[in-house]
Amino acid sequence: MAEPFILGVDLDGVCAVDPWAGTGDEPEERVYRDLEPIEGAAETLWRLSDAGVWIRVVTHRLHVNGGHRAAVIDTVEWLDRAHIPYRDLCFLGAKPQVEADLYVDDSPDNIAALRKAGNEVVVFDQPYNQDQRAPRAHGWAEVEEIVMERFTERQGVHGVQTQLPGVDGTLGRRLGSD
Repeated sequence: MAEPFILGVDLDGVCAVDPWAGTGDEPEERVYRDLEPIEGAAETLWRLSDAGVWIRVVTHRLHVNGGHRAAVIDTVEWLDRAHIPYRDLCFLGAKPQVEADLYVDDSPDNIAALRKAGNEVVVFDQPYNQDQRAPRAHGWAEVEEIVMERFTERQGVHGVQTQLPGVDGTLGRRLGSD
């Protein structure tokens, strides 16, 4: 059996609107409860997961000493409410240690560290990362194209059927608002 193709996915600024981008503020303890999901993230990640891509969420949300429990609980609950699929959830700042095949991130510092360690990163387009080189995605549709290209190259497959014909891809899933 082939090794799974692992996609390392950042949360803030990629799946959720980043509450700290450009503010310079320190994170508050319960900020991760009610973030706005970025359009298309859940649906795209479900299609990728259905195609066989292993979704590994990688986030560094453990900023406030004594607030780790709340950050973890709020993150898991937010992922459920936002209907983001994942097989692994990693809370760490050293993202190269996650060992994914491809990453999607918005942070220039994370992108630089991942690339320095020899990883390929899709830059999720944000105003603060315009100096980062391609590959770049301006939204989740472009992320899906890039990931599927890398996934099919790696798997040695020419075209992957991501959904059975005539089957509603949301069957059994509660996408959208609760």
